[in-house]
Amino acid sequence: MSVVERPRVVLAKVGLDGHDRGLRVVTRMLRDAGIEVIYLGLRQTVETVVAAALDEDADAVGLSLHNASHMTIAPRMVEALRGAGLDIPVIVGGIIPEVDVEPLRDAGVAAILGPGTSAGDVAAAVRGAVSGRADRGGRSTGS
Repeated sequence: MSVVERPRVVLAKVGLDGHDRGLRVVTRMLRDAGIEVIYLGLRQTVETVVAAALDEDADAVGLSLHNASHMTIAPRMVEALRGAGLDIPVIVGGIIPEVDVEPLRDAGVAAILGPGTSAGDVAAAVRGAVSGRADRGGRSTGS
């Protein structure tokens, strides 16, 4: 398995969901774990997140979804990134019913993290998703 030493992740909330406390906590968790975070914050569009991922040469995109829009926004994000030529993982966090986990994975979401996920598990999920990308020919070690 290839390893990206300092993954770069774009984090955002897409749509009108105004609850971003968890996303800010995740931002801090990832920074403390040595992951570079580009925090876009609230009320972003799919297009804005894709543009930031392109501009920042991101290794992954993380979305925080708490308003039941996950089945619409997450697949749209995966498609938009692929459409822009970016083969990077999309990681979703938030209130995701168990029944929606497999359809989201089928839509291309790399990891799904629920409330209460530990800092270590969040960082491991990002590193695991990014390492899978590196194994497919994406950005690899910083050497």
